[in-house]
Formats: sequence, structure tokens, C-alpha cells
Amino acid sequence: MIAAVRALPRTVWLLAAISLVNDAASDMIYPLVPIYLASVLMAGPKALGLIEGIAEAMSSVLKLFAGVLADRSRRAREWVIAGYGIAGIARPLIGLATSWLGVFACRFADRIGKGLRSAPRDALISLSVEPHQRGLAFGFHRSMDNFGAVIGPLVAALLLAIGFDMRTVFLLAIVPALAVLVLAWKVPEPEREPLPAKQPIRWTFAGLPPAFRRYLVVLGLFTLGNSSNMFLLLRANELGADATRTTLMWALYSFVAALLSTPLSALSDRFGRARTLAVAWLAYALAYLAIGFLPSADWALWLAFAGYGVVTASLEGTEKALVADLVPRERSGTAFGWYNLVAGVLLLPASLLFGWLWATLSPGVAFAFGAACAALASLLLRFWVMRAG
Repeated sequence: MIAAVRALPRTVWLLAAISLVNDAASDMIYPLVPIYLASVLMAGPKALGLIEGIAEAMSSVLKLFAGVLADRSRRAREWVIAGYGIAGIARPLIGLATSWLGVFACRFADRIGKGLRSAPRDALISLSVEPHQRGLAFGFHRSMDNFGAVIGPLVAALLLAIGFDMRTVFLLAIVPALAVLVLAWKVPEPEREPLPAKQPIRWTFAGLPPAFRRYLVVLGLFTLGNSSNMFLLLRANELGADATRTTLMWALYSFVAALLSTPLSALSDRFGRARTLAVAWLAYALAYLAIGFLPSADWALWLAFAGYGVVTASLEGTEKALVADLVPRERSGTAFGWYNLVAGVLLLPASLLFGWLWATLSPGVAFAFGAACAALASLLLRFWVMRAG
């Protein structure tokens, strides 16, 4: 495994390093946002659902836009640089917000940056490796992303412990964001054959296989129950975990995901994407049920966050590797744009619905709904998506 990872191309290593540093910046902030909204700005789960849903929906639309234009221009690197730059500037400004609308504006700009970079970045990874390396490459990228998500919360917890307030922690996230831009300038552009003259820009499914379209439908069902991870952090806080413990739980989740993303995603290279992903989605359903029905923030909640890390590790890279398997190479940016569009735009109804179920009925009902969507998506993936034709 180590030798296989070391053999991955320079582009994959650079993008992995960028994700590590970027997520360190992002996750200095991410686990504190729901607590900041609830305890400082006095906003509840409905406001959180609105903020995350709208921001992620806009991000998803831009992922398709950037993916299609990256295919058209045969240039993906510029989109990656612009996306990381916008997000890196916007995130620290949350520390200057005095209402939930200010937080919304910053999260909106952050997600715009993510929308511009995600599909072109995934296309760069796909174009840089051989088919038998896809699970490993995407898994390694997600591992580094999650290691950054370990470093960020630990830095935030340390800063809080020595006396900095949440606003200052937000502002200090500008430091790693600047390092990301330096690394992004070093990413090379892969060689691709130019498009034929006067080739029209295609925003539709034209040229994309039926199996990929079915996959998007099932992915949409899974996403409908997959609300923002901020609800997990809000759940921990509701069960009695303070800001420091909640941040450390998020760090534990990210550490487990970071350790296991590479080997678990690489399993899909050996045992098949659909089989591996179906098992991961079933495990996701079990993890959601566990977190939704725990009575307190004791050792069992720590264990549940660790288990959720295992689940995340097994599905993140595998989902993207399956996209690369199902589409022709020349449409990779467009395909990843559609993948990210579906996975993101449904976070608006998903987050709004989750917040409504939480506030109107109970957190348990909200998490049970998410588990049901994941379980049904798993069955459809195995017995409908991958059928012949």
C-alpha cells in the first residue's frame, strides 16, 4: 500500500497537500460555527439549515459550471486556484459577523470557492492516474483532506484553551489559507487533446452513459438524507458537550477518516465500486441511527463519532472513483460537475427538512429519516444502477 501511494503522480500529491492545509484552515472554523450561531448570535437549527442548505446549493451549481468549462477550455488549474483563493479569504471573515446573516454571507462566499474548484480538481486527479489507481488516488486525496480536518480542530481547541475567543480563532484561519494559494500555483495542467473546432458547450447529459445517470438518481436519494455535518456537532452540543469537547470529537472523526480513507477506498479497486459503496451507505445508516438516539455525550458519543469516521472513509473516495469509471475521459470535468451538483444542490432541501424534523418532532426522527434514505440508496445501487444497459 505504501509503495502504491508513493507511486501516485506529482499532481495527486500536490492536490492532496493543498487539501490537507485547506481543511486545516476550514476546520479551525467549521465545528465552531453551529456553537457560535447558537450561543453568541442566538440562532437555532432552522437558521443553520437555511445557511448550510443555500450555501451548498449554490456551490453545487457552480461545480457543474466550472466542470463543463474546464472540459471546454482544457484548463482546470485556474479554476482550482480561484476556488481556493475565494474560500480562503471568506472563511476568516466569519469572525467579524454580528448576526446570522453575516455568517450566511461568509459561508456563501466560502461555498462559491468550493464550487469553482471541486469538479476541475477531481478531473485533474482522474486524468493523472490509471484506471486501476482511481480508488487509491481519490482515497489518498480524501485522507489528506481529513488529516487537515484533524489538525484544524486541534489548533482551534488549543487556541480556545489558552484564552482566545471564537472570533479570534476564525480570523487566524487566514494563515493556512495563504499557504494553500502558494501550493495551488505549483499544480501542473495535464495534457489533453484539444476539442474539435466549433465544438458546442454541453450542459446536459448528452454523451454520458445511462448507468451514470442512474447513479446520479440514487446519489440524490442518499443526499436527501445526508444533511450538513454541522447537525452532528449541534447534536453533540445538545447532548452536553461543550465547545472544546465538540471540537475534539470532530477531530476524532476526522482522524479516523484520515487513517482509513486510503485503504478503504482502495478496496473498491479490488472488490468493485458498487459493492464497496453499497456497504458503506448501509454503514452510514447505522451510524446515523446511533448518533440520533444516544441519550448523552458520554463515551458512546465519542465511539459514534469514531464510527462515523470509518463510514466516511469508506464512501468518499469510492463515490468519485465510480464517477470516473462510468464516464468517458473527455467528459470527466462535466461528469464530476453533475456529480457535485446532485450531491450538493439537494443539501438545501435535505438541510431544511432535517432542521424542520429536528425542531418540530425530535432529533431522533431527523436522524432516522437520514438512515432510511441511505439504506434505500444502498439497495438501489446494487440492484438497479449497475444493471446492464
